[in-house]
Amino acid sequence: MRRVARRAVLNLLSFLLLAAAFTLPAFGQDQNSAPAAKSLTLERLFSAPNLSGRLTQGIEWCPDSKRISYLERKGMGKDATVELWTMDAGTGQRKVLVDAATLKATMQPEKAKTTQATGLGRVQAENYQWAPGGDSLLLVGSNSLALLDLRTMTPKSLLIGESEIEDPKFSPDGKWISFVRDSNLWVIDRSTGQAKVLTTGGSGEILKGKLDWVYPEELDSRTAYWWSPDSSKLAYYEMDERPVTRYPIMDMSSPLGSTEYTRYPQAGEPNPVVRVGVVAVTGGETQWMDTGTNTDVYLARVNWLHDSQRVAIQRLNRAQNQLDLLFCDAASGASQNILTEKDKYWINISDDLYFFADNKRFLWSSERTAFRHFYLYDLSGKELDQVTSGDWEVGGLSGFGPRSTQPGVDEEHGYIYFRSNKDDVLESQLYRLSLRDKKITQITHGAGSHAAELSPDHMEFVDTYSSSMMPPRQDLYRTDGSLVVAINENKVPELAEYHLSPVEFSEVSAEDGTKLHISIIKPANFDPSQKYPVLISVYGGPHVQVVRNAWGGGIFLWHEIMAQKGYIIFSLDNRGSWGRGHAFETPIFHQLGKVELQDQLTGVRYLKSLPYVDASRIGMWGGSYGGFMTLNALFNAADVFKAGVADAPVSDWKLYDTIYTERYMGRPPDNPDGYKNSSPANQASQLKGKLMLAHGTGDDNVHFANSTELINMLIDNGHYPDRLMIFPGRGHGISDPAARFQLMDGIMKFLLENL
Repeated sequence: MRRVARRAVLNLLSFLLLAAAFTLPAFGQDQNSAPAAKSLTLERLFSAPNLSGRLTQGIEWCPDSKRISYLERKGMGKDATVELWTMDAGTGQRKVLVDAATLKATMQPEKAKTTQATGLGRVQAENYQWAPGGDSLLLVGSNSLALLDLRTMTPKSLLIGESEIEDPKFSPDGKWISFVRDSNLWVIDRSTGQAKVLTTGGSGEILKGKLDWVYPEELDSRTAYWWSPDSSKLAYYEMDERPVTRYPIMDMSSPLGSTEYTRYPQAGEPNPVVRVGVVAVTGGETQWMDTGTNTDVYLARVNWLHDSQRVAIQRLNRAQNQLDLLFCDAASGASQNILTEKDKYWINISDDLYFFADNKRFLWSSERTAFRHFYLYDLSGKELDQVTSGDWEVGGLSGFGPRSTQPGVDEEHGYIYFRSNKDDVLESQLYRLSLRDKKITQITHGAGSHAAELSPDHMEFVDTYSSSMMPPRQDLYRTDGSLVVAINENKVPELAEYHLSPVEFSEVSAEDGTKLHISIIKPANFDPSQKYPVLISVYGGPHVQVVRNAWGGGIFLWHEIMAQKGYIIFSLDNRGSWGRGHAFETPIFHQLGKVELQDQLTGVRYLKSLPYVDASRIGMWGGSYGGFMTLNALFNAADVFKAGVADAPVSDWKLYDTIYTERYMGRPPDNPDGYKNSSPANQASQLKGKLMLAHGTGDDNVHFANSTELINMLIDNGHYPDRLMIFPGRGHGISDPAARFQLMDGIMKFLLENL
């Protein structure tokens, strides 16, 4: 359950079944003139071609901003080939940069990787990177690195071996290539091709330049080392995992019951001990930064100041209600506390820290006004200005490239580019802020959700855009808002054959007057004189917004199948969910599930007021936090819900990880009643409706133990799940197509039988 759910494209997490589920307005069709609709089936949903289409992969900006590059895949299976193409940013002209034969000869075959993992395992590795000078490409394999000279098209193998190569990067000046191997940090001198190790002592227990499981999962960390702007040194995490519980995940399909151990800190348990070191690119001893004597903290973000002499470290206390920005001298390690943020509840970490080239100012964001906004500071920590304000929130700086150290700040012209739902909470648009007069201009248009990758010179951007009824497409725009060319329209004409029901949006009011956003999909051939059962699709947890004008992919299309079978599909974003500011989140503090269920019941009361809703047939389904909410609803509002499906649910918050759980619940000894009342396993005796439970035994996020503990509590109270689906070895998302088909087919059949 990651905090990143709110980020960029908000493709809420591969492992969360509902996070990217669906949302909003839609095209309609004239039912009198349109041909008869085809029935959308589960078999079609899980067969090729994908009904969400296919986006262009591997889009990167060339360092000179004159073109983008992307991977063009042709064919399927063993016959598939990959070429690297470029598109001129001024004209849209396309051409092959690296042909399939050269790529195949240069890149080593990828090792098979699991799609079931969470943590850092959910982050897609890059296939290639541009050298800073734009003269060559780094081609990345699982255990190999190769450099392709674009002037001669001559490939050069830099490294190949048995050990996996992780997180490769160019130094800012392009003279070095860094990577992690065997939990140590390495560099290659491009002029000589020589590789050398910068750290020693790395192991499975002590990670150097490598992330653990919990930091990427719950702090959205993407890397564990950072180049200084002048390319002379690197800062890196050392993560000592020895205090962390070795959690066993058993392979129950193995004849001998083989066990894989992961370092997983459960609520209240020890975390990894993390420190930040700085090492010269030429080698030598590491200088450790002074982050205080208390090691039971999170060093949540690391950035270099523009002068390359100081490292900025964001230190978050274990309770996550105090964030200190430290400036550390790279040579001595001495630190200075520049500013401190405090919150009564918790602090959400961002990636908005930016140091200006004048080496006098930095940009910071804070939720101190209940909405996240931008602030300017000088390097002494003095606030110079609040540059955005209002009852809306900035969604983060829009930068360029997944490894960019330069976010959406155009210093030359005095602009800040950021994502926001400023003008419509259900949307995500790109905006530009002028630092001269604070004028804000909306850059993207078109109702829906936009994610932008700006060019290095901030003159163009790649826009990935979707709406509730339109799969995502990719276009190249100038930052004056004019279209250069469509990169990939991603049209899926077959969708029109199914006459999909539009997603309708509205609001309901909670008892205290708080407006809650809802979405409804009505059955095909809807007749308001009839009575229909309702399936509530829920997530309900922090950092996720379900009711959005964005394409929801396979889950949305599955909802359409259920609508064609006569169900109303309903969703509501309760308090605690994302997109409406910090004050909208905090009512859940120390009591997960309580306020969320109250708000969901507000939605139920609204549904019951509709003359076409059968109030005796209301059900709920969800995965991860949505599974927790489903259990919560069936146990604590047992007379309301006839049936529910909980996939990979948290049943006991003491079983979930430290960072996520303690952020909202505190530690178990400090909030014993909160843990007791918030854990559905303790209310299992109150079950009345029909319950389906599904879980993967290899889930490294919400462990299978959550379901086994719940089943035991149900048994002790005279109950048992009415349907139980176990997926051996599968992870949190149950993501392989064969298992996913069985899961969605099983859920559908259970609901048809019991709702």
